[in-house]
Amino acid sequence: MRTEATLKLGHFPLPLAEASRIRRFLCFSTDVASVLDPCVGTGAAFRVVTGDAAVRRYGIELDAHRAEEARAVLDEVIQGNALETHTPVESFSLIYQNPPFCWEIGQGRNERMEKIFLDWIARWIRPTGVLVMVLPFDRVFDCRNTLTPQFRDKAIYRLTEPEAAKYREVVVFGVRRTRQERDRMSDAAISQGHRMLADLTRRYNEIPALADTPDRTYTVPPSSAARLEYRGLPLDLVEDLLQASPAWRQAQRVTHAPKTEFFGRPLTPLHRGQLGLLTVAGLVNGCAGTGADRHVANWESVKVVQRTEEESDHGETVIRERERFSQRLTLLYADGRIALLTETPRTKEGKDRHEERTPANGEADVRPADT
Repeated sequence: MRTEATLKLGHFPLPLAEASRIRRFLCFSTDVASVLDPCVGTGAAFRVVTGDAAVRRYGIELDAHRAEEARAVLDEVIQGNALETHTPVESFSLIYQNPPFCWEIGQGRNERMEKIFLDWIARWIRPTGVLVMVLPFDRVFDCRNTLTPQFRDKAIYRLTEPEAAKYREVVVFGVRRTRQERDRMSDAAISQGHRMLADLTRRYNEIPALADTPDRTYTVPPSSAARLEYRGLPLDLVEDLLQASPAWRQAQRVTHAPKTEFFGRPLTPLHRGQLGLLTVAGLVNGCAGTGADRHVANWESVKVVQRTEEESDHGETVIRERERFSQRLTLLYADGRIALLTETPRTKEGKDRHEERTPANGEADVRPADT
């Protein structure tokens, strides 16, 4: 997951304009139905999707603050991981899901989160119940082993709002098959369904856009009240108790070791060699100077890649790279100036002036910081 998505716990809500269009594709009866969003966020999009229908709204949200916001607009919200939440099968008439667009852990043998969420929640939908799933168009085929045998009357539409088009999102509608319909599915029918999914999502621009006026509607059947049970760790409580944990106090000595600080003056004046060692070790960082020369100094070690080119016996150019560490000093002056003390860049014709060079001659140059 990218850094931005990690900070949000994978939360990228559906634009409300798209939620309003999805609502027009759904037809609710006058009898009360139980509906669920397993990645509900603040509940704003799910509230628009269900509109003013006679439903009991359930939600699951990992983030504590968003879960608190969702409780203001939904009937019941569980704060935790949807994959650690349990409910009796066939409990909901409608499930709307917009899961994180990422891999479970990494792009090795792990699976996509869209597929994992669908596999987990598909059995919660009652027969003739409706699935509404938002995901990138090129991930629909990954869900084929659940979509094809479990759902009929499927339709795929392209989302057009800029926030959704950025990730080439689509919405998939489907009706849960009854047990008899699933049992009658032959291998040939399943293979044909897989091919249809592949054809529907082969070219993004050929997928029809989700229109303001629906070309079909999905009827959401009634259902009784649902019961959700969270069996995972209470994340907020664990974080609160962690600070007082004996195990945390033991680990903290290693993971959050205090920075070593030195105070006072040396017994005898330092010669240049000693001062140089202390400087590059980062022990003389801090404020220094007076007046216009007042500044903050920060020494740090940086990795330098030295590249050399040579011609082999066969006339081929061989590029060799050698990594080493060098020291860099950054100065921030009181008037806002920034200076960088580093190795002199190459000046040979044809070479990049910002390429690092060997410090064989010991030269250094003070120049503006890299932008």
